[in-house]
Amino acid sequence: MDFGVVLQTNPPAARTVQLAKLAEAHGFSHVWTFDSHLLWQEPYVIHSAILAETTRVTVGPFVTNPATRDWTVTASVFATLNEMYGNRTICGIGRGDSAVRVTNGKPTTMAELRESIHVIRELANSRPVAYKGATLQFPWSRGSELEVWVAAYGPMALQLAGEVGDGFILQLADVDIAAWMIKTVKDAAAAAGRDPESLSFCVAAPMYIGEDREHMRDQCRWFGGMVGNHVADIVAKYGHHGAIPDALADYIEGRRGYDYNTHGKADNDHVDFVPDEIVERFCILGTAAQHIAKLEQLRALGVTQFAGYLQHDNKEETMRVYGETVIPALQTRVAAKS
Repeated sequence: MDFGVVLQTNPPAARTVQLAKLAEAHGFSHVWTFDSHLLWQEPYVIHSAILAETTRVTVGPFVTNPATRDWTVTASVFATLNEMYGNRTICGIGRGDSAVRVTNGKPTTMAELRESIHVIRELANSRPVAYKGATLQFPWSRGSELEVWVAAYGPMALQLAGEVGDGFILQLADVDIAAWMIKTVKDAAAAAGRDPESLSFCVAAPMYIGEDREHMRDQCRWFGGMVGNHVADIVAKYGHHGAIPDALADYIEGRRGYDYNTHGKADNDHVDFVPDEIVERFCILGTAAQHIAKLEQLRALGVTQFAGYLQHDNKEETMRVYGETVIPALQTRVAAKS
């Protein structure tokens, strides 16, 4: 299993770069950042700085969307970063949440998401692509490599992830829900004639190493609110039962609006509807042993990467314990002599 960190690009940007460097030092393979240009600083500028000051980690947005930038611009960013830093980028993409809603926009359609994935991936892999009636290609790009991982919850998005994604991003760490989501994506991949095991499966959730469970839950309760935004869209479209597991839909019954000014922050004031049980199920909290136990369950489901959100007050210590204890426990041991 690989491990990533998910950072917000809060000022100063040097702090984000510092955390990314620390993540690499502790053995994390991926550094992801939010992509919401009004709420936080522009991620791709900071990605360039992270790549310049690291040597190994793969860097990308968690997640971008097809609405806020022309798809060819997004592809150009990745191809340029790959030329500069040796193919160490990755693209997480979804229909759009805070980046579009803050500007009074709305998430893109599934058709737009599907087409954008194709255009971005082809161009960023140094290949030609048909776009708006013309065949386009970056004449300066040679040998660029980019995977596109699709973030999804609802049935149509899960199907799309299986059909066209290089990977699937699930933003919650509930074991039962993850099992259902992963199976749905794998079934869609198989139905499309793809090898389901060729996809990467990334589960992402707040990770907090500690012993004060009330404090940890309060620091991570924001995550249930963020997930609730997507769940509310699904329930509004498909109804309360059937489209997704009841365990995912039931908890938003008490949801009353949402303030994007505190989106993704520990002090979010619109998440009182998120019960302790959901925080415990959706996040990974507690001692190193408790983290390892839950991660082993997720790995058994086919999860190939866990990406931990670090929007709390214990970032450095959590990464340290992961680097010294958690990550080694989930990696294959190699004997010096056998």
